[in-house]
Amino acid sequence: MRISHAPLALAAALFAAAPAHARPADPVAAKQILMDSIAIPTVAGRGKVPELAAYYKKVLTAAGFADGDVVITPMGETATFAATLKGTSDAKPILLLGHMDVVEADAKDWTRDPFVPVEEDGYIFGRGSEDNKFDVAMMVATMAQLKKDGFRPKRTIILLLSGDEETSMTTTRALAAKYKGAEMALNGDGGGGLIGEDGKAQYYGLQAGEKTYADFTLEVTNPGGHSSRPGPINAIVQLSNALARVGAYHFKPQQNELTRAGMPIVADQVGGEIGAALKAFAADPADAAAIATITADPEYVGQIGTTCVPTLVNGGHAENALPQRATANINCRIFPGVAVEAVRAELEKVIADPAVAVKTDPDATASDASPLRKDVVTAVTKAVHARFPGIPIIPSMSAGATDSLHFRAVGVPSYGVAGLFSKASDSFAHGLNERVPVAAIPGALAHWDSLLRDLSKQ
Repeated sequence: MRISHAPLALAAALFAAAPAHARPADPVAAKQILMDSIAIPTVAGRGKVPELAAYYKKVLTAAGFADGDVVITPMGETATFAATLKGTSDAKPILLLGHMDVVEADAKDWTRDPFVPVEEDGYIFGRGSEDNKFDVAMMVATMAQLKKDGFRPKRTIILLLSGDEETSMTTTRALAAKYKGAEMALNGDGGGGLIGEDGKAQYYGLQAGEKTYADFTLEVTNPGGHSSRPGPINAIVQLSNALARVGAYHFKPQQNELTRAGMPIVADQVGGEIGAALKAFAADPADAAAIATITADPEYVGQIGTTCVPTLVNGGHAENALPQRATANINCRIFPGVAVEAVRAELEKVIADPAVAVKTDPDATASDASPLRKDVVTAVTKAVHARFPGIPIIPSMSAGATDSLHFRAVGVPSYGVAGLFSKASDSFAHGLNERVPVAAIPGALAHWDSLLRDLSKQ
């Protein structure tokens, strides 16, 4: 969730507010990188990711990167991208994460062609403008500027871009396996700041955890037969009973370092009944009244434990035949640190019917939350407060998944530290008429410059 809008005059002030030692990239050049990125339709099935990767390599080699320091690795129709700014020590490198691919967009539904970037009314419109090409463009521009400046980090900085984050994450797994020895990862596809509808900055979310995405298949098989001769068992009925039990079940509430630290701050921001419940739960995770209030709120229920919901059902083969097979998909968002197998076993216990098989999707990957490292929190706070003094920095856990999931899974602490501030009403990621405010560019560049200079010198 990356959210900001401010008048151009304010954007200029934010640019000027960058730390004195920093030299953020040129906002005009960064905007062009963003526009050019949107114009390449990196949707699954079109084979355009390598073209975008080649474009980013051209930008970086023009800034002084050696050809061998920017590596594009084809993987089927897509690719991975790795650009290395070499450090002066043997310390573990810092990774920058982002993804080049975007979700599909149907041009007939959009006001403008989704793959023809348009600047209009202070916004840049186009598929991927927010997710994830804004922060990718800012990272590419920042890496280029650091190279032009002759900046020599102590820790090597490696920009890694995946090519199928929105689909199978095969490229993400490959990158995580190759760079699993890194010190940390900074992800431009997580975290970010919220601007209120009044134009004032409200808070910045530092994402340090994500729930595990896992699908489970429920399956019932029967001999079947003629529908005129029903017996005591029926695959669809058995499956329906199982789904009713899953739908009514609530996993035990949980909290971790992120939710304990972030919930009281969020509570103060949202106020009202839900704010009181969040504060009460942070203080006492067994508070039944607080649990009931939070569980009833779709916005926050995912913050207090594992959730599992039926999402797909399929059964039977003919209108006049008893079903021989019935299946359903259960989509779970598992609290960090909880094993996928433990959730499967709990679902099996809840269903309490040996005729219903519970099978795990083999691609499910669990990861724990990353620790709230002092160096990361300090660097993020400095970068954010240079733009918006004093706003709350809220540690957060996402209910969805980004590339960070697979890096955390191999032991690399990963943090969503996007540079984009925007209004909630301006966020259309994956939706129609996706857009980002032009005025967010200078501040985002200062943000990335500050983070990389501070964290790479340690």
